[in-house]
Amino acid sequence: MEMETVKLEQIVKKWFPDMLLFLNQRELNSTILLRDGMTILEPQDALEIIQFSICEHQNPAFLH
Repeated sequence: MEMETVKLEQIVKKWFPDMLLFLNQRELNSTILLRDGMTILEPQDALEIIQFSICEHQNPAFLH
């Protein structure tokens, strides 16, 4: 299978649509490169991607 580039929003909408309200637009617009595409992405993998993306967009000033 080929690599596929998607927005985090697509992943959230497919597996965890209730989370849309808790993510900001910057997070939702994050580009995600999936090695084997969306078709074989499992819910647990999707949740891991969402969690990682949230961490990546945290403001370091708030973490100290």
